[in-house]
Amino acid sequence: MGTFKIEGGHQLKGDITPQGAKNEALQILCAVLLTSDKITIDNIPDIVDVNKLIKLLINLGVEVEKLEPNKYSFKAQNVNLKYLESEAFKVEGRGLRGSIMIVGPMLGRFGKGYIPKPGGDKIGRRRLDTHFEGFINLGAKFRYNREDYFYGVEAEELKGTYMLLDEASVTGTANIVMAAVLAKGETTIYNAACEPYLQQLCKMLNRMGAKITGIGSNMLKIEGVESLGGTEHRMLPDMIEIGSWIGLAAMTKSELTIKNVSWDDLGVIPSVFRKIGITIERKGDDIHVPAHKDGYEIQSYIDGSILTISDAPWPGFTPDLLSIVLTVLIQARGEAVVHQKMFESRLFFVDKLIDMGAKIILCDPHRATIIGHDFKSQLKATTMTSPDIRAGVSLLIAALSAKGTSTIHNIEQIDRGYENIDGRLKAIGAKIERLEGN
Repeated sequence: MGTFKIEGGHQLKGDITPQGAKNEALQILCAVLLTSDKITIDNIPDIVDVNKLIKLLINLGVEVEKLEPNKYSFKAQNVNLKYLESEAFKVEGRGLRGSIMIVGPMLGRFGKGYIPKPGGDKIGRRRLDTHFEGFINLGAKFRYNREDYFYGVEAEELKGTYMLLDEASVTGTANIVMAAVLAKGETTIYNAACEPYLQQLCKMLNRMGAKITGIGSNMLKIEGVESLGGTEHRMLPDMIEIGSWIGLAAMTKSELTIKNVSWDDLGVIPSVFRKIGITIERKGDDIHVPAHKDGYEIQSYIDGSILTISDAPWPGFTPDLLSIVLTVLIQARGEAVVHQKMFESRLFFVDKLIDMGAKIILCDPHRATIIGHDFKSQLKATTMTSPDIRAGVSLLIAALSAKGTSTIHNIEQIDRGYENIDGRLKAIGAKIERLEGN
């Protein structure tokens, strides 16, 4: 188990470039299974979850070539369908949440898709019902082996239909779209997710020959086609990492410029950080966060009531940034409530922040009240363990702002979502050291 040793209390300064988007990568990489032609993808983040998925694709028989750092070509000409029912696949697929999204393209192109119950973050239950109900609506037959926790869908022919999703699931929508592009007839998906990463997937599929309309809305119409061809694609920058760097700059009173952020795809993220008092300046396609020498003050509502920050499906605020916002509120001037609606275990890491001196009341598994210090008292260093990707980075931000030297164990969770995070932090002045475990 790897460990970060962090000496906190130092101001940072410089430019930092966000990696390619993890959540987009997991969708786009699965889409290469839809064609036997070559697909070239650029700005792929070099992180554990993505590298696991690339390895899984290689084991499936996809020809993968690394063209340069963060750029690969994929050719799924000789897919090994037998691998899907092997013991090796059951082990590999179980270790990666994103592996669920190979089912849609496999079902669409080959008429069968299997997956073991996937792993991922320990942040609460994540249902797969939306995925499989969508496949069943398209005409697939579902089977589930309870002993092995193994899911499967099979169909001789998929037929387009109308479906109303019970939740606007991003991965569920992506999975159903990838199956529907090769189905016979028209598919309408209502209450579809419309995140920028899903828009990216749909645009890429259209370049491959798919016929998808309504991109960016919650109603997608897909006219099925016989086959898809190759294309080139570039990932968006990771909006969660962009939000992490904004929070880091404010919490450490540092001046940072975040490069090439694709402003038009950030939605409400800048405005949410502004609501908690953080100054964000747009400079071309960059974000400049000045040093908050006088701190930052939380806005209240017009009627004077306490600010509540909650997550919602896009274009609402992404749940992946609530842990970051909660941590940054520790040093704000004022009080706020963070309401995590989607996952019931994601706020449990606050006990570690309380150990560091944060004034946080965990009201229930979904809500926390934060009383800001206004920098009148500094967090104190401690030893902690990262429970998931986003909480891990939140603890890292807290440690970088704290007085003394902190230790974070289980940093493999952070590596799952952030590329070379210690190297990039060192480049802007952070005192951080990676210690390899036994």
